[in-house]
Amino acid sequence: MWDIIQAAGWPIWFLIISSIIAVPIIIERFWALRRSAIIPRGLVDEVLAEFRQKGLSTELLTKTAQRGPLGQIIAAGLANAQSPRVVMKEAIEEVGRVVTHRLDRFLTTLGTIAAMAPLLGLFGTVVGMIEIFASTTVTGANPTQLAHGISVALYNTAFGLMIAVPCMIFYRHFRALVESYIVEMEREAIRLVDAMQNAR
Repeated sequence: MWDIIQAAGWPIWFLIISSIIAVPIIIERFWALRRSAIIPRGLVDEVLAEFRQKGLSTELLTKTAQRGPLGQIIAAGLANAQSPRVVMKEAIEEVGRVVTHRLDRFLTTLGTIAAMAPLLGLFGTVVGMIEIFASTTVTGANPTQLAHGISVALYNTAFGLMIAVPCMIFYRHFRALVESYIVEMEREAIRLVDAMQNAR
């Protein structure tokens, strides 16, 4: 592996650093965006059942808010249970914006790496081409320098694509996942608002 890095020249380090940043982001997002952590199954029904039995309490609000992003949204609605529908929706939307921002965490960085990796590979290719042209003199080409220039050009192009393709796939996957979660959380929040308003 070290021989490949040496053959790829100094531009490869930009790509290595990019991959070192991208891999932990992908692992962290896989863990953080688990469905069970974002939208616990049956949460709204559980909260409504407890609310009807025991009424609104600080314990219920705290317990609900600890059940992930959906729990935080539901808790915002519960805290305004006695308010008009418009106030409830505004409170839910305000918390929803914060939750959405958290769900999008690191995705911009991952998308940037996916977009920049081919360009960094192209930069390495240009550096390799410069070395190829520099190896050519009046008396002929220096074979060692020529071979090194070709290695730099090809390895950087390959590494750039190897990093960009998985990063783009995971970026698109996580983005679609977040959007689907947002839609589902909105649906659950509306169901809560309707149930609370009808109960009143």
